[in-house]
Amino acid sequence: MSTPVIQTVGIGKRYRRGLQASSGLLRDSIARAFRSPLSVFRRASHETFWALKDISLEVHEGEVLGLIGRNGSGKTTLLKILSRITQPTAGWAEIHGRVGSLLEVGTGFHPELTGRENTYLSGAILGMRKGEIARKFDEIVAFAELEKFIDSPVKHYSSGMYVRLAFAVAAHLEPEILLVDEVLAVGDINFQRKCLGKMGDVARAGRTVVLVSHQLNQIRRLCNRVVWIDAGVIRQNGLAHEVVSAYESAMARGAANGDSRDRLSSTRSRFLKWEIADSSSGAPHVLDTLGPVTIILSVELLQPITKGEHGIALFNSERQLIWARAVQDLTLEPGIHLFSHAFPSLPLRPGPYTWVVSLYDDARQPDSWECVPEMVVATPGHQHPDDRWNGILNIPTVFAINGESDRDQDLVL
Repeated sequence: MSTPVIQTVGIGKRYRRGLQASSGLLRDSIARAFRSPLSVFRRASHETFWALKDISLEVHEGEVLGLIGRNGSGKTTLLKILSRITQPTAGWAEIHGRVGSLLEVGTGFHPELTGRENTYLSGAILGMRKGEIARKFDEIVAFAELEKFIDSPVKHYSSGMYVRLAFAVAAHLEPEILLVDEVLAVGDINFQRKCLGKMGDVARAGRTVVLVSHQLNQIRRLCNRVVWIDAGVIRQNGLAHEVVSAYESAMARGAANGDSRDRLSSTRSRFLKWEIADSSSGAPHVLDTLGPVTIILSVELLQPITKGEHGIALFNSERQLIWARAVQDLTLEPGIHLFSHAFPSLPLRPGPYTWVVSLYDDARQPDSWECVPEMVVATPGHQHPDDRWNGILNIPTVFAINGESDRDQDLVL
């Protein structure tokens, strides 16, 4: 493994809540003193909170790292520290290489300067020479689709024009490290598609990218590794499809702690647990293979069942039925039984899924259970690059022209 180009150790950032802006004028201080004489001698106390706490990361050369998490979890704060916009309260960070940052729309642009002038200004800030910027200038303007407006002051630009030019400058001037915060979510669908293509080019060129986005399919597609930040701390760090699927599952269930959901009470039988048999990941509720898989349900019978029917159904996070089956004419004695369902494959789109199981005896329902925790499908994606064409199934294929196969795809099951 190469030497890290970004390394953080114990990064923490503390802020104070409740600070009020003050003009600092003598008349305001006198007015406050008259309203509350004792306030002159009282020290202000403000609640503090940690936006980040103990963040330790390594990012290697050529790696595309995704940062995901809820709004306010600390992702942007971390990028601002890496961009040297904000100083950490604790810990330290080392960055080796020229950094380009695209944290907010139009960051670093001067509103009175034209698009042309701001392009050269941004390039100079990134450490580029004038000749280097000039060689890339036409390509930048064409990408941003601003040929007619490049000599207009950017204060007259719309937000879409701003972000098109800002992204084009940051992506084309080839900094060694590119920090991007949510820019791929701005602009129309055609520009977003261009941004995705350009980010793919940047990654293939061997440059290091740290990307913050709520567009999880984009994160899956672009990133080698993903860090999930929750309430200022790292909750999970690993392969993109595994971390994103775990995050989707947590969001779908409202970050529930995995406790059992409401169920029918029964004195006859009860489903106890479910798991994936012989899970290669070591996590019994995470599906990370496109090969054979067996689902095992543990059920406890307190009374015999003589004319039983067992039902099982699978739903996605949007409560869309994916598959269901019923097994009839069951005869079972009291005790603990293992129901197993063996599938040759479950080629599902990555994300969270829920098993719903039931057991009947002569039309009476001894138990029904919406299984928890959810099943997280964390297999690599084999879908269309355009999200509009992503379906339910995630099936790997081998493409061939005149009998010659494209073997670049990872089809190992």
